[in-house]
Amino acid sequence: MLFRALADSTRRAILDELAVRDDQTLFEICSRLAVNHGLTPTRQAVSQHLDVLEDAGLVHSRREGRYRYHTLDTSPLREITRRWPVPGDA
Repeated sequence: MLFRALADSTRRAILDELAVRDDQTLFEICSRLAVNHGLTPTRQAVSQHLDVLEDAGLVHSRREGRYRYHTLDTSPLREITRRWPVPGDA
């Protein structure tokens, strides 16, 4: 599931934006994708991408009132470097 989540370039762009600043709403993410990456997916498409990222454990969300805030979690990526260590890293 992790590799499927990372395979899509829009999902990687969403992760890039969440790495810059956590706790973003769907509207904020859509805006940043347009401005910083030239991507203009629908809010529904971005929401579906966020669901895939959440299923992979890369994004967590919390609801406050009518807003849902999304936060990056890079801990699932550690499994990659445990399985395939980078030479020279200790």
